[in-house]
Amino acid sequence: MRVTRLFCPLPLSARQDVTLGAEQANYVSRVLRLRVGRELIIFDGRGGEYLAVINAVSKSELSITLGEYCADDRESRLNLHLVQCVSKGERMDLVVQKSTELGVRQITPLLSEYSVIKLDPKRAEKRQDHWAKIAISACEQSGRNRLPDINGPQPLNGWIEQSAAVNATKIMLLPGAQKQFHSIAAPAGEVMLLIGPEGGLSDIECDMAQQAGFVGVSLGPRVLRTETAALVALSLAQACWGDLDG
Repeated sequence: MRVTRLFCPLPLSARQDVTLGAEQANYVSRVLRLRVGRELIIFDGRGGEYLAVINAVSKSELSITLGEYCADDRESRLNLHLVQCVSKGERMDLVVQKSTELGVRQITPLLSEYSVIKLDPKRAEKRQDHWAKIAISACEQSGRNRLPDINGPQPLNGWIEQSAAVNATKIMLLPGAQKQFHSIAAPAGEVMLLIGPEGGLSDIECDMAQQAGFVGVSLGPRVLRTETAALVALSLAQACWGDLDG
C-alpha cells in the first residue's frame, strides 16, 4: 500500500512531534480518511524524508510523531532551469506541475511581447504563491524531497539581459532551428531552457536571447503548443543528460 506523503514548511528532525494546520488535517481526515495510528511520509523540502505516525487528527489540526530520517532525495543529476513565458488559463499550472515531476530545480515565469497574460504586481505575487502550491503537491505525488524554486513573473527583456552574465548551457526552443537536443554536448552545469508563449517569441526577443548566449533548438517538424513544448523539451533533456533513462 502506498504511503501518503505530505510537505511540512517547518524544519524537521527525527523523533520530533509536529502539529500541522487545518488544510493538511482536512486533507488527511476528510479526503484520505486516515485515522490515528496510520503512517505518513513527511518532508520539509530540504532533502530527505521521515516516516511518521498520526497521533491525533481533527478538522483543524493534525498531530504526528516523526521517526528516523531517511536521506533519499530522488533528485536528478541535471540542473534544469525552466524559463517559461506565462501561458493562459490552466496551461501554466500544468507546466509547473509536470516540470516539477520531471525534476526541474528552478522555474522562472516570463512576460513577453506576445504573452496573452498581463499581470500587475499584486496578481503576479498571487500567481507565484499559487504555482508554489502546485509544485509542493507535485513533489508530494512524485516522491521528490526538494522543492523547486518558483520565481516571480518578470519581463522577458530584463531577464534576458541579466542572463547574459550567467554561465550555463542556454537553449531556446525555436521552430525551424537546425540543432536538436542530441547534437548539444552534455552540460557541465546549469541548463536554462527558454520557451515562448502561445504566440511564440518575437524576432527582437529571439535576437536578444541569441546575443545572451541562447542556442535555438527544434523539436521536429510540427509546431507544439507552449505547454506541450515545455514537457517534451524537459523530457528530452532528462533523457539525454539526466536520469529519465533510469
